[in-house]
Amino acid sequence: MTYWVYQRSSAHNSASAPCYTVPMRAVVQRVTHANVVVDGETVGEIGHGLCVLVGVTHDDDAAAARKLATKLFGLRVFDDADGVMNLSVGDAGGEILVISQFTLYGDASKGRRPSYVDAARPEHAEPLVQAVVDQLVTLGATVATGKFRADMAVSLVNDGPVTILIDI
Repeated sequence: MTYWVYQRSSAHNSASAPCYTVPMRAVVQRVTHANVVVDGETVGEIGHGLCVLVGVTHDDDAAAARKLATKLFGLRVFDDADGVMNLSVGDAGGEILVISQFTLYGDASKGRRPSYVDAARPEHAEPLVQAVVDQLVTLGATVATGKFRADMAVSLVNDGPVTILIDI
């Protein structure tokens, strides 16, 4: 799916020049365990499951959050009895750690300092990340989270390794 939006910053040569962007983005890692620490305190921790970094852009909405959550819950990246990645996190009895990450929209195509103009402001992003969490819980997932607007230390052991990029 392709979206054309007009850049609202001076990052491009022309304020009306279209640029390619995709809505809500996630980096999904299958993990044996993962946790997130803020100020020396563990605020979220899971065992076997998915560690999901979620980025939100300006045009994302509650429908995109629900769609991402549904995709995450149904993503078949866990091994079945035959060793084939054919099971979802729910099928495998796994948990999900959701962590907001505005830097997923970092654009380093020009220069050495990434631009974050495509990342949504915290006031817009926080309720949408929470909507992803809420929908996952509604679907039956056991969910832990990081802490929004905090300096988080994330630790995980990637199982496989399996890492999937999702743009909804």
